[in-house]
Amino acid sequence: MKLKKYLTLTRAGIIEALQFRLSFVVMVIGNLLYLIVVYFLWKAIYASAGTDVVNGMTFTDTLIYLVLATALFNFMEMYTVWEIGRNIQSGKIVLDLLKPMEYRKYLFWSYSGSFVTQFFLTFLPTFVAVAVVTHGAVPMGINLLYFVISVVMAVSVNYSIDFIVGTICLYTESIWGINIMKQVVVLLLSGATIPIAFFPDTRRTVVNFLPFQSIYNAPLSLLLNGSPDTETLLTTLGTQLIWCIVMMAISKVFWKVSLRQITVNGG
Repeated sequence: MKLKKYLTLTRAGIIEALQFRLSFVVMVIGNLLYLIVVYFLWKAIYASAGTDVVNGMTFTDTLIYLVLATALFNFMEMYTVWEIGRNIQSGKIVLDLLKPMEYRKYLFWSYSGSFVTQFFLTFLPTFVAVAVVTHGAVPMGINLLYFVISVVMAVSVNYSIDFIVGTICLYTESIWGINIMKQVVVLLLSGATIPIAFFPDTRRTVVNFLPFQSIYNAPLSLLLNGSPDTETLLTTLGTQLIWCIVMMAISKVFWKVSLRQITVNGG
């Protein structure tokens, strides 16, 4: 019965997402321009390096990683922070809190429809195109199962971070600058803009213990590594699981404590 009400929100989210066809076209164009810049930037980096392999990655490896990271970003991005900020500023947050469902769950399932649409409209076509163009450079085996499991936990970690940042709006009543800073930090430390393999050893060690690498680097590493050894697999998935639990707990406690600060100016 509970699942039915959640799926109802998912269905509503799919219908809503399909109404904004122009935004999808704009997003695709924006991503193509971004990837063109990425292609020539990294081509120049490898040309200046004077070697085909840099930090254990070839130019093709790096390009595949960054293309799939962009597709994964489009798939997982929920714009939760903006939604929480708008709801607080408009006063709609009061109505949401009166709903017979925990606000954190309600917000997640309301946006879950976008996962479905973005998966079929952006990530899946991108993945297939990369696999075809690179002539099998992306391994197709048990790593796909590991990748799916990893992505599920990545979504959880990403949502918890967004929810924590969105909760800050209860104190500031404005979230724009904080969210921009959050996006820069997450995209950099998660390996979405620069593969973590290119980080200096000391910083790479530190980043590997932060929650951000669980969002993009972890699932992409498992996907592109056709047969990860048991230690790597358990370490990667185990670290993600720990951060799932920790970030979820922090977001729930922070939200519960912060509700005392709620001030509604809209109406």
